[in-house]
Amino acid sequence: MFLATSNKAKRLLHLSYIGQVRPEEIRSGNDDLKILLTDLPPGFRLLADFGRLESMDLACTTEIGRVMEWIDQRGVSLVVRVIPDASKDIGMDILALFHYRHHPKVVSCENIVEAGKQLSL
Repeated sequence: MFLATSNKAKRLLHLSYIGQVRPEEIRSGNDDLKILLTDLPPGFRLLADFGRLESMDLACTTEIGRVMEWIDQRGVSLVVRVIPDASKDIGMDILALFHYRHHPKVVSCENIVEAGKQLSL
């Protein structure tokens, strides 16, 4: 499952990857994601939560790259990722190099509490 939510007051976009994620699940959330992005000002922050991820189809890398580009175009300033199990990281640092052209600060955390501190929540 892929879930996108936002908190406009905190200038925060929250993407959750839950269970077994397939490319079509990310694609099905794209319309919602685009609407959320239009409501966020440049300089917003992203919390990408992989904490409840069980597995991800490698074909998701194309979809995640596309999502990164949209987020980058809208002016993300900070990307905080929750990746408690390094074996479930599908190469997020490499994807970021190619898809975040404006080079936002990127921080990886082992848990949501640590991520919250990075985001000053």
